[in-house]
Amino acid sequence: MPNKTFNASQRLMNVQLPIIPIISDLIKKNPGTISLGQGVVYYGPPQKVINEISRLNLTDDFHVYSEVEGIAKLHSIISKKLTSENKINLNQGYDLIVTAGSNMGFMNTVLSIADPDDEIILLRPYYFNHEMAINMINCRPVIVDTDLHYQPRIEKIIDAITPHTKAIVTVSPNNPSGAVYEKKILEKINKLCKEKGIYHISDEAYEYFTFGDVNHFSPGSIANSSDYTISLYSLSKAYGFASWRIGYMVIPQHLSLSIKKAQDTYLICPTRIAQEAAIMALEVGNKYTKEYLNKIENIRNKLYSQLTAINNICTTPLTMGAFYFLIKLKTQLTGIEIVDKLINKYKIAVIPGETFGMNDGCYLRVGYGSLDEKNSEIGTQRLINGLKEIIT
Repeated sequence: MPNKTFNASQRLMNVQLPIIPIISDLIKKNPGTISLGQGVVYYGPPQKVINEISRLNLTDDFHVYSEVEGIAKLHSIISKKLTSENKINLNQGYDLIVTAGSNMGFMNTVLSIADPDDEIILLRPYYFNHEMAINMINCRPVIVDTDLHYQPRIEKIIDAITPHTKAIVTVSPNNPSGAVYEKKILEKINKLCKEKGIYHISDEAYEYFTFGDVNHFSPGSIANSSDYTISLYSLSKAYGFASWRIGYMVIPQHLSLSIKKAQDTYLICPTRIAQEAAIMALEVGNKYTKEYLNKIENIRNKLYSQLTAINNICTTPLTMGAFYFLIKLKTQLTGIEIVDKLINKYKIAVIPGETFGMNDGCYLRVGYGSLDEKNSEIGTQRLINGLKEIIT
């Protein structure tokens, strides 16, 4: 019998390594590390969820498969939220699918709109899981640079469109930069998608996290855009629901069957208990997130002040959303080299910019959503001291 070497598929071997588990392993080896890495908030779900979830009347229908698109009661409350907050009317050509988080919504989308060798435009810096998903299905991510403030450049996007382009992806508020894309820019991108016959995928996981007088805008609210606009949402950030894995997507009706096929294959249905928890959280509403937003903004302002004080070694664009700064360091070291030193010596974790496609220098994503008032000063000081000693 001939010897045979067993290998993983080349398709997945070509996908970048997931950075969060790598950073988590480094943190485990360095107990006491404060993480400014993973995109989580420091608070948990609303107390209403904690109190009521254990008192649910778990009737027999809780233990069987439910609708692939999500249960009707959750659909109803999401529909009201979309109408009042996002100005999206589901009756104007849209369908709603509940997912196990917005990442699943993105995978559902690319599986449903693209074939192998098709192209999907991502704006640099991009969310790494989007780039990974596109590569996994043998499509090609086409990377388009943003400006110095991480705002999209329409002329660059136009130049990147080819006959193989299937979609343009926008993430606003942005992970990893924190940029909130201007309404007029999002409108131009959406109009461009209509003119070119391609989809506009709008990831809005951080919709509530904007600062100052900056507001979030949902492209799905644009009149007559329902044929080509796909909007992705998550409860992970706003309601402290990260590990509950619950989100939803607003899609053109003509994609509904394809997306249900995809979701039925690898999920069957969203977890029923998570859907019930989502109903409770949405009944509390976005005032819950707003309770914490001022504290997050205060921590953000202090961190920004500390980072700009070391502008001899790093550049920190002031962005107005999510809970990240994407800083550029004046060093020949790579981002992953800096991260390794910060964790091992200074017990502070951040994410290297390479994973977001930032390859024109050394970048770090610094997240502050996980910091409460107790550990924010310690975490900030560890970061500043570490950067000073490593670079100067």
